[in-house]
Amino acid sequence: MTGPEPIRVLLVDDQDLFREGVRVIVDAQEGMVVVGDAADGAEAVRLVDDLAPDVVLMDVRMPEMDGVEATRQIFSPDRAARREKPVRVIVLTTFNLDDRAATAIRYGASGFLLKGTTPVMLRDAIRTVHAGNAVLAPADLATLLEGQFRARTPAPPAYQTLTEKEREVFDAVARGLSNTEIAGRVFASESTVKTHVGAILRKLGLRDRVQIVVFAHEHGLVAP
Repeated sequence: MTGPEPIRVLLVDDQDLFREGVRVIVDAQEGMVVVGDAADGAEAVRLVDDLAPDVVLMDVRMPEMDGVEATRQIFSPDRAARREKPVRVIVLTTFNLDDRAATAIRYGASGFLLKGTTPVMLRDAIRTVHAGNAVLAPADLATLLEGQFRARTPAPPAYQTLTEKEREVFDAVARGLSNTEIAGRVFASESTVKTHVGAILRKLGLRDRVQIVVFAHEHGLVAP
């Protein structure tokens, strides 16, 4: 009997030494394998199409095409439609609460890590985003997004199709609550919460829970 497939990781950074160091860390983890690396954003976009990684570790600041633009292209509707399985992006930055990282999250990244993070935090982050969750605390994510969405836009009609219970779950996810916490809040089982989250993602055309948080801030749906 074979175990689960390893998480396939793509490394993107313009510094060869940094890439090699991360490769050693990732390849040493159980259930992970580096399937390729790129030195710039354009090469990263191509390799995501060619190699179908599960998780991309993306440097945000690179010459030519930076990690923000590469993330935008990776999650463009036409590329996403051709993809057989989801891809997650973790932005790597040297600055805490980096505005570029916030923009990358708007484009589809699942959060960011500082380049000085520990091997254990890197391992946990890869596993976390592979499961569809964010890799930074909800409070930090909210701080990033508040600066991005000073001007709110009205919620699209699809939001009105959510049931009352789905809106309760939507609000809880937007605030960063876990399924366990949401279950206690809406008086439902965790499996029911997962079903509601799936319905929300489907109705709103979103990829994961991180995008629910972005959607909520973009349309002013999170009360102070």
